[in-house]
Amino acid sequence: MKLLVTGAAGMLGRAVVECCSQEQTTVGVDLADGDLTDPAVVDQLWRRHAPDWLVHCAAYTDVDGAESAPELALAVNAEATAHLAAACRRTGAGMTYISTDYVFTGDADGYTEDASRDPVNLYGQSKARGEEAVEALAEQTVPWQIVRTSWLFGAGPTNFVKTIRRLLSERERLQVVADQRGCPTYAADLAQLLCCLIRRRATGKFHGTNRGVCSWFEFAQAIAVASGADPGRIDPCVTEAYPTPARRPVCSVLRDTRLAATGCQPLPSWQDGLRRYVAEL
Repeated sequence: MKLLVTGAAGMLGRAVVECCSQEQTTVGVDLADGDLTDPAVVDQLWRRHAPDWLVHCAAYTDVDGAESAPELALAVNAEATAHLAAACRRTGAGMTYISTDYVFTGDADGYTEDASRDPVNLYGQSKARGEEAVEALAEQTVPWQIVRTSWLFGAGPTNFVKTIRRLLSERERLQVVADQRGCPTYAADLAQLLCCLIRRRATGKFHGTNRGVCSWFEFAQAIAVASGADPGRIDPCVTEAYPTPARRPVCSVLRDTRLAATGCQPLPSWQDGLRRYVAEL
């Protein structure tokens, strides 16, 4: 197959291009290649690359920024996704859409693949609208995948791991939120899973996170240990101590009930992914 990867300059997109290019002809595109909110640009990309499968990693990911720029978030995460889904529908190309734990309220103890979408912020709403556009492909029997992930870290200029390491080098003590729980996920591990799901042409909604659950505070302490710093320098705090424009889900735990049926291996623990990432740093 020939794969087209959007958002190829981003954290996950670059990992997907690197991983999938070992097995398939893989082309990556990003902002310099055109604005995906313009259907004419999508048509041009399709004529130029004629993909058999699309991996849609491009997204508007500024969670707080979406609160003040909802039109932009919807244009990038929903409208552009709908344009790409339409191109897949016309040509019969498969589609993988990367989504998020933020499509859920965060009020439950965890979410399986078919849990009801009920986002608590505008970013989550825009990603949920994108999911709806991809799910509509089922009516045309076009192979489609929605792969939700959370707390992503990996190669790139900034992520939670790099932020904690930097703050530990600048400050004597840190405070990190301890009342939000989720599943940290290493982008390189998620890319391996995506390549497997595409290779097997699996269809439906999937949850792709590293195994294990922790709070941001526990994640930060693990980052300190992996970096050779004293985790005792990090103190827990409540969400209210750091108010943000967008409400965050209290629980972002994505439960996987479907990967075993695809034959794709579950991801290793987040601690293992963190250890390998810090070693690379």
